Amino acid sequence: MCTGACSKFVAIPLYVLVLVSVVCNILLFFPDFDTKYAQDDGETTPRLTAEVKYMGGVIGGGIMALIPAIHIHLTGTKTCCANRCGMFLSIGFAAAGVAGGVYSLAVAALGLANGPTCLGVSPSNPLPHWGTPFANSSGSYLTDQSQWALCFEPKDVVQFNLALFSTLLVAAGLQIILCSIQMVNGLFGCICGTCSGKEVREAFRILFWW
Repeated sequence: MCTGACSKFVAIPLYVLVLVSVVCNILLFFPDFDTKYAQDDGETTPRLTAEVKYMGGVIGGGIMALIPAIHIHLTGTKTCCANRCGMFLSIGFAAAGVAGGVYSLAVAALGLANGPTCLGVSPSNPLPHWGTPFANSSGSYLTDQSQWALCFEPKDVVQFNLALFSTLLVAAGLQIILCSIQMVNGLFGCICGTCSGKEVREAFRILFWW
């Protein structure tokens, strides 16, 4: 596979992953698909999980991956970016995509580790209150479904957060892999070009001193 075709192979899945990340992050603002929790959320009265407000899916998995995806896609088409300079720049854009993926992955992992903010009880406070009852569980609640009953409201918030943060985690991991592939592909593109006949001949002259 030539470097131009590889860029298309990287960019198209990135578009899908960007969409998935943004949608998951937005949905996390509406547990139980209700807007009242976002409306009532405040510093003294938290109703939303803190990691949701870090916007890992929108900033890291969204904006920081979308811009690289656009440039990477352009290097695989017959445009002004489909040359050695464009491939060189794609290395930097891909590195930004890796950074965005790492941020999104870290936020999602933290969201899974701490669990959701909900109205419930905790071992230290048996009275119903808003908080994060799984924050000190070291993630044990992920495999022990009996603990999910500690959250009363929003309904099924544990499953809701678990599904969306897990999806963000997987999407971020795939973004990191794809952008890392493009960094290597961009390096080869700087040497060999984007597979046009003229660029390939020039690459051979450079490599073999023809």
